[in-house]
Amino acid sequence: MEFDAPAGTNVFDKAKIVGKSTPRIDGPLKTTGTAPYAAERHDVAANQAYGFIVGSAIAKGRIVSMDTAAAKAAPGVLAVVAAPETKPVGKPQFNNAPLFGGSQISHYHQAIACVVAETFEQARAAAALINTRYDRAEGAFDLEKATLGAPLAKGSGDKPDRKTLGDFDAAFAAAPVKVDARYHTADESHAMMEPFATIAAWEGDRLTIWTSNQMINWAKRSMSQILGIPAENIRVDSPYIGGGFGGKLFIRADAVLAALGAKAAGRPVKIAMQRPLMANNATHRHATIQRLRIGAERDGRITAIAHENWSGNLNGEDGENGTLQTPKLYAGANRLTANYIATLDLPEGNAMRAPGEAPGHLALEVAMDELAEQLGMDPIELRIRNEPDMVPGDPKKRFSERHLTRCLREGAERFGWSKRSAKPAATRDGRWLVGMGVAAGYRGAPTMKSAARIKLTADGRINVQTDMTDIGTGSYTIIAQTAAETMGVPLDRVSVDLGDSDFPVAAGSGGQWGAASSTAGVYAACLALRRAIGEKLGFDGDAAQFEDGKIRLGNRTLALTDAGAMSAEGDMSFGAFKKDYDVGTYAAHFAEVAVDAYTGETRIRRMLAVCDAGRILNPLSARSQVIGAMVMSAGAALMEELAVDKRFGLFVNHDLAGYEVPVHADIPHQECIFLDTLDPVISPLKAKGVGELGICGPGAAVANAVYNATGIRVRDYPLTLDKYLDKLPAIA
Repeated sequence: MEFDAPAGTNVFDKAKIVGKSTPRIDGPLKTTGTAPYAAERHDVAANQAYGFIVGSAIAKGRIVSMDTAAAKAAPGVLAVVAAPETKPVGKPQFNNAPLFGGSQISHYHQAIACVVAETFEQARAAAALINTRYDRAEGAFDLEKATLGAPLAKGSGDKPDRKTLGDFDAAFAAAPVKVDARYHTADESHAMMEPFATIAAWEGDRLTIWTSNQMINWAKRSMSQILGIPAENIRVDSPYIGGGFGGKLFIRADAVLAALGAKAAGRPVKIAMQRPLMANNATHRHATIQRLRIGAERDGRITAIAHENWSGNLNGEDGENGTLQTPKLYAGANRLTANYIATLDLPEGNAMRAPGEAPGHLALEVAMDELAEQLGMDPIELRIRNEPDMVPGDPKKRFSERHLTRCLREGAERFGWSKRSAKPAATRDGRWLVGMGVAAGYRGAPTMKSAARIKLTADGRINVQTDMTDIGTGSYTIIAQTAAETMGVPLDRVSVDLGDSDFPVAAGSGGQWGAASSTAGVYAACLALRRAIGEKLGFDGDAAQFEDGKIRLGNRTLALTDAGAMSAEGDMSFGAFKKDYDVGTYAAHFAEVAVDAYTGETRIRRMLAVCDAGRILNPLSARSQVIGAMVMSAGAALMEELAVDKRFGLFVNHDLAGYEVPVHADIPHQECIFLDTLDPVISPLKAKGVGELGICGPGAAVANAVYNATGIRVRDYPLTLDKYLDKLPAIA
């Protein structure tokens, strides 16, 4: 079915299950260690061997020779798959770098070999025996240098990604109050808990991979292109994923080498990519350099705003577009956004939670704070004063629903914003300098066609099958809630099967589209089943009321079990009417920090997010998504940075000993509030999703709080103390 007009009143407006805080139905499996993650699926294929990936020791050049004789003769070794002896595999549209094969090296730790052995230890030991000689080539590893003369990235329709409205140059020159600042954000690693992992098994010319992947249909299509075999000969199964954050949107080397290794060894092969390989072998968030220019009248009204962004990637395409939120957040008649992309020989940059917007807010929302200071205006009032009526970067388009002002005002009251000192470095608590910061957040709310299969058993139970994934976000539960609500059964009468390419194709988990899209597909399949039941029992399935395991229409009441065992499939596509709207999610983020006046140590004391994201399908799991995203954003602001060796082109700190992420002690108190809003333009459930909104802005709120505490403005993230220690206020 097609969602071709804004949603009217439906079953979800009187919901008993959807919208209620519900413990995750997969929770018992997670907490008892019985959820089947990819590398732990010992029962799916007998006689599994172990694979170990060897990564390139250079960043650019070619392999001159590779001696694998000692590895092949090592105890327990079944096969060695070497890149120089292997024709390069296909590169699907979703990957920016080749995954395996040939002698050319594109980046450090690119997979160049895989050893398959009876045990993991044997495979690892044999891999160390491979002797590889390289011809190293010069590479570009410095973003700052590479941005000089970098071309414009490609925007929509492959047009140069530079957009203007009005006359920015004239308006900025005439503005009585101006901000012109540059901001740097660092390369970041996904660092998900579960590594990239795959078990691969062949049956003749048919391949099954049990893997950890966010997008099942993309994975199936990609493996078809990579291996050059028909997609119908491939099955992808990924029911549980231990974190993805965009890093598992696409097929990685573990899946490719497991498949090639299984073919070479003649038996199933398991590969869990070793942690020190993940940062350089797989994808990361690109570093950015951003320039913000904002001109305003003395009353705070913005008259000119320009946001330019530079990033790099090894293919000279697909950068980190930090300008994405700028056309949506604040009014201003004269505008410029531009996105430039340099060619770098570093590992592949690709999607990471809220790609573009996450680092973009770290620049835009700090620039707004700087403007507020120059104006002598409260930063919340400045944002409210520039609240637009229509989409600022596209004035012909309207917002579907937007309640950012309400987020800011309710958040200010809840957080105690009135107690903040507008004068920086004016509030002390013993040896600590204390400050508060605020930032607005925007993230788009896209949707994708999604399908599901609904089965009714003879005893009145409901089973949902869809290839939607659960990356730890609670998909199992919201899908079960949707089916239970629509079919009129208790939640404990619903079971859900996810992540199998044999199931109908859903949106998958990514881009903040998963919840809205997949639940709409489940709703469509449930409606198809209701109609099928009606046809079988002689009533109008659309007009009937399904509730408490009963079916009621007029004076007639039937038991759901009267229909016997049945099944139906349905899908939800989204109509062109949505192009007339900007469908987005909004938030106000607040942070209080304390900076040690002696040592410069920064400690977050509390954080608050107030979110406007339509109907919240499960407030309990939605809160978990938001506070997790807030932690990631705080990490980007204060500590997360892949350190680039600009001589040899690698990320030096490629493990969790050197790549610092926030821990519990770094985030003592978080609060998350959801507004009671609905968006009828997004889907029948009027729910937008929150998984990426939570990372859009909190880091800027932290940075603004650090400035409010110290009076020192640092525009180079992360805000490590070496960047401001010598500038701290004198200790009286």
